[in-house]
Amino acid sequence: MKILVINAGSSSVKYQLFDADNEKLLAKGLVERIGLEDGILTHKVNGKAYEIRQKLEDHAKALNLVMNTLVDKEIGVIDSLDEVGAIGHRILHGGTIYKQPTLVDEKVLKNLETLIPLGPLHMPANINGIKACMEVMPGKPNVALFDTAFHSTMPEYAYTYPLPYEWVEKYNVRKFGFHGMSHDYISRVVEQLEGKKDLKIINCHIGNGASVCAIKDGKCVDTSMGLTPLEGLMMGTRCGDVDLAVAEYVMNQTGMDIHEFMTIANKKSGLLGVSGVSSDIRDINKAANEGNKQAKLALEMDYYRIKKYIGSYAAAMGGVDVIVFTAGSGENRDELREAVMEGLDFMGVDFDKEANKNFTRGEICLISKPTSRVKVYVIPTDEELVIMRDTKKIVENIK
Repeated sequence: MKILVINAGSSSVKYQLFDADNEKLLAKGLVERIGLEDGILTHKVNGKAYEIRQKLEDHAKALNLVMNTLVDKEIGVIDSLDEVGAIGHRILHGGTIYKQPTLVDEKVLKNLETLIPLGPLHMPANINGIKACMEVMPGKPNVALFDTAFHSTMPEYAYTYPLPYEWVEKYNVRKFGFHGMSHDYISRVVEQLEGKKDLKIINCHIGNGASVCAIKDGKCVDTSMGLTPLEGLMMGTRCGDVDLAVAEYVMNQTGMDIHEFMTIANKKSGLLGVSGVSSDIRDINKAANEGNKQAKLALEMDYYRIKKYIGSYAAAMGGVDVIVFTAGSGENRDELREAVMEGLDFMGVDFDKEANKNFTRGEICLISKPTSRVKVYVIPTDEELVIMRDTKKIVENIK
């Protein structure tokens, strides 16, 4: 059976097609600039990239182009769409309704629409992606998988904010957490590496968006992102943890409204806001090496805040067995890993600087010494594989 994995954004669609029987990735791609005159599809097969440009008015048109490409005689990988057994969709928010992968029907779609206020930037696009697949491939099972689901095991004292409790009951004002599929995947890989499940893991998913997750016995006990992905670590353009009163103070000083402030907090802060250079870590590193003080400060803040979360989660779990770095920066920036691990010997970390600098990118690597009580790994994440596997389980259960 072939399974198509879809991650729909407001003007884009990422896709991967798997052979679910052997978990082989057959093709992947990205459709960009949906709704504009110059839509682009980049389709990759066996390391080769093919580009198609045409106007794509909406997600249905984009998905139709994806389907046509997958069965194309020259660059396609299947003979017919009949080979596709199901479609798995990455959905930002499950709220308190969805804590497990869910087969989509009209009732589920209506429930997802009630969750739009919790993710106004992502949820409409996620829902449109499902509807487009239903239109383009009628009758195929669509499965929704939620970025918040892995964090549903957090205890109430961890997910509740110290605000009026009625806000939790009336408006779902609480911590939900995100990057759940990545944290779930890493947890499973570490269990296989260590040969046991009774582990205390701190997973650092560090990309343009970033979060740290405390995992005990395979379950999330706390995570850095909150009601939205804005809380927690300093990120590419998101501010992460700040004093709430900053909003009122800056609005009074500048005359901006709450919408302008939130746009800045989400899109013009973090590494970009502090460095004044870019949200791209390569540009910031270059500027810092050339003597840019703000760029250097941004990097120091980034490392410091990751380290603080690691320390706090080790305390919350009563220790830690394994620390993992994953995602773009986590997997590829040896200077970040070294800076974050520096000084953690009191926790039992004996860091291997040479192993950290010299290993094959894209592979699992142990970057702590044999003498280290706490193991430190670099593990490439694979959220799409989690979606594929869970989609397969759902589909097999309905047959």
